[in-house]
Amino acid sequence: MTFHMKLKSSIAAALLLAGFGLATQAANADAVDDITKAGAINVGIFSDFPPFSSASADMSIKGYDIDVAQFIADQLKVKLNLVSVTGQNRIPYLTDKRVDILMSVGYSKEREQVIDFAAAYAPYYIAVIGPAALKVEGKDDLADKSIAVNRGTLEDTSLTEAAPASADIRRFDNYNSVIQAFISGQTQLMVVGNDVGAQVLARQEALKPEQKFQLLTSPSHIGLNKNEDRLKQAVNDAIAKMLADGKLDESSKAWLKTPLNPDNLKD
Repeated sequence: MTFHMKLKSSIAAALLLAGFGLATQAANADAVDDITKAGAINVGIFSDFPPFSSASADMSIKGYDIDVAQFIADQLKVKLNLVSVTGQNRIPYLTDKRVDILMSVGYSKEREQVIDFAAAYAPYYIAVIGPAALKVEGKDDLADKSIAVNRGTLEDTSLTEAAPASADIRRFDNYNSVIQAFISGQTQLMVVGNDVGAQVLARQEALKPEQKFQLLTSPSHIGLNKNEDRLKQAVNDAIAKMLADGKLDESSKAWLKTPLNPDNLKD
């Protein structure tokens, strides 16, 4: 083999190795690398989902989910970029990598086939709400009480299963009607999710409504793509830190109008 042939062979081998190295580096790159390189994390949120996320008076999106998303971005030392999603498109947005993580994702075995779940960070539960003056501590106390609920919902199913036969369950066609029946005194109690309940607890000072007890709990998780172990660990670490230093409790009091019960973060 001549000198020129050896040189060409050596250059070709070097280029092949370099290409292999770049391919390996690309294969090893993950979401955290991409987020760091971009200087921002894209977070999928429901833009009209109070008190978890909704437009404030200055038109910026605020809420419980936004507090958590901002903390995650701060821990990663990147900018928070909020991306509005719907119930129909959010999983495709994640798997297509149009967003890095999704807020307010309920765990299910079906979803777990497609995406991964980081730690639970937000309580979601169905609760019985009533005025402070009315003593209701458990299911048996619903006997002979009038209770407003949204017809055909999970709240309706949970209440029907729990309530004694003598409970007067009054079913309405939407949440506004449920709330109006309760605050106007048509019913003594109402059964709603804590997202709806928070709005009532915040606004009805004269009635002094309070959460009596829970019928069902199903916490919200942060969704992310499969095999993103570093990002999952970073999110889990951020949630653990917020829980330990009281930041999640502060957000719960601010947005959900009740202290955070860590038991509500258990599936």
